[in-house]
Amino acid sequence: MAAQTSSAPANGHAASSPGRPINDIPKTWNFTSKLPPDSEYPTPADSHKTPRDQIGPRQVRDAIYTWVRPEGATNPELLSVSPAALKDLGIDAETARSDPDFLNTVVGNKIQGWDEEKGEGGYPWAQLYGGFQFGQWAGQLGDGRAISLFETTNTEGTRYELQLKGAGLTPYSRFADGKAVLRSSIREFVVSEALHALGIPSTRALSLVLTPDVRVRRETLEPGAIVCRFAQSWLRLGNFDILRARGERDTVRKLATYIAEDVFGGWENLPARLEDPASATTSPEPSRGVPKDDIQGPDDYAENRFTRLYREIVRRNALTVAKWQAYGFMNGVLNTDNTSIFGLSIDFGPFAFMDNFDPAYTPNHDDYMLRYSYRNQPSIIWWNLVRLGESLGELIGAGPKVDDATFVEKGIEEELVEELTQRAEKVIMQVGEEFKHVFLQEYKRLMTARLGLKNFKESDFDVLFSSLLDTMEALELDFNLFFRRLSGLKVAHLDTQESREVKAGVFFYKDGAGVSAPSEEEGRKRVGEWLGKWRERAIEDWGESDAADEERRAAMKKVNPSFIARGWILDEVIKRVEKDGEREVLDRIMWIAQHPFEDSWAGKTLDGVDYKGDKEEETRWITEVPKAKRALQCSCSS
Repeated sequence: MAAQTSSAPANGHAASSPGRPINDIPKTWNFTSKLPPDSEYPTPADSHKTPRDQIGPRQVRDAIYTWVRPEGATNPELLSVSPAALKDLGIDAETARSDPDFLNTVVGNKIQGWDEEKGEGGYPWAQLYGGFQFGQWAGQLGDGRAISLFETTNTEGTRYELQLKGAGLTPYSRFADGKAVLRSSIREFVVSEALHALGIPSTRALSLVLTPDVRVRRETLEPGAIVCRFAQSWLRLGNFDILRARGERDTVRKLATYIAEDVFGGWENLPARLEDPASATTSPEPSRGVPKDDIQGPDDYAENRFTRLYREIVRRNALTVAKWQAYGFMNGVLNTDNTSIFGLSIDFGPFAFMDNFDPAYTPNHDDYMLRYSYRNQPSIIWWNLVRLGESLGELIGAGPKVDDATFVEKGIEEELVEELTQRAEKVIMQVGEEFKHVFLQEYKRLMTARLGLKNFKESDFDVLFSSLLDTMEALELDFNLFFRRLSGLKVAHLDTQESREVKAGVFFYKDGAGVSAPSEEEGRKRVGEWLGKWRERAIEDWGESDAADEERRAAMKKVNPSFIARGWILDEVIKRVEKDGEREVLDRIMWIAQHPFEDSWAGKTLDGVDYKGDKEEETRWITEVPKAKRALQCSCSS
């Protein structure tokens, strides 16, 4: 199969890379070696010798995955790569852009680790999972267009699983085609890396490839594409949903054990038992190191190791959704199959970052009930986690009996079912308190930093946080632009209400707010009053000297991005790539997205790269959102 590769990085000269070609990075298949495969293809050889077109949609039981090779692509074109992803995986950047083996790997033409002559070795796979979609049980889902290739461990000891999205039919494709369109692939490619750069846990994107010989039907015929993406784990809550629905209790235990021992690195790395289970007021970073057989607390709680696993998953998701709320990010489709065991932002469809602040905004135009709106994200994530608690209910409800031979083999005795159920329900309720606590602590920490304060005071939540969001909503102010522009203000220039009202003008759209907003005069007064309260707190934490104020502004710019991967920007990039045939714009937006806290990029040297860039383009991307392009919505189709 012919392959086109791109040349050196666009708009810049890369520094020498210590990485290796993709053929030479370490590879493992830990996931498939420890979990049960689809019985129809018990070995990779069974799958490999089966004609590719015969591995189509069907129900798969008593398994976690199916061996299945990617469909591959003819004449693939490497559109862009992520410099940060290449570095994190230990892949040489220049090799990635010129080596046919890299391109053939990230489109599925080359199966790394498979010995064709011997018919053995590492082999790709697709996961089985189910899920609750918009609150309703959807049955078997699974990797319908995603196929994992291998795992690799970088020099820092972090293990990642590489996966292709848009790689062809799997047993989990249902009525779909296993493909991905260029439009949605560009969106995922950019936002994965943008979230990571903001410090928000996310799956990552390595490469974006156009498959020019493939036309994919969604609402219309669109060009196909493949994203090579990676994550510490692609397991979701939906992996447990399907097992619970089918009563596969033995596989639930195997999967839970695998996650504790192999994904989280051992039972000893899970949160220590709660000193006071009834309060669940633990810090966002709990102590670790409890032996796996340590069951402590009163008998009605009896926190065993599976409870601690549940708590770890809950805590990770609480931290992530707090970051979403603090940065105005919405996934758009928070089904249980789109909720990560590892606490990652995952599966990007109709996502968006907030433009003008509206807590009822949902980027998904199919979300008529606003289930996945900004304001609902924390409660929906918890709703999903309750479903996980139900899937793990037998294990966490068993308490100290979880390892009894009779329980392991047959389950709980009938006369103890009520006791087990009550214990599981109590655990879930108590972990719910922990979820709320961890979420609020992280949200307060982030908002405190975004507002340029050193310390959180309880009064800040109402006086500064809530009142600011109410003001933003009433005046239709841009969520992220507000924080960035606040970072540039000097407290010395805000010493009177009059001066504050003058400075308040920087937060308003130049082309006007929406029809529901009050007059600009009223708006300036309201913002000015808030700025007065904020000024007092900034001086309280930092002092009033020019040097201290400069230090505060520098600290704020490190947490308040200048660039946000907004919907209108991504739409522009999609049009320029798909309709106008541009290519270098992808490298430019990726570079800016990976350095979101800079004031500007063109002409700078960042990460050892002399970046030329496009000054006019980047200036346009970091200023105001055009009025007609605010709060865009899109469909789930990709």
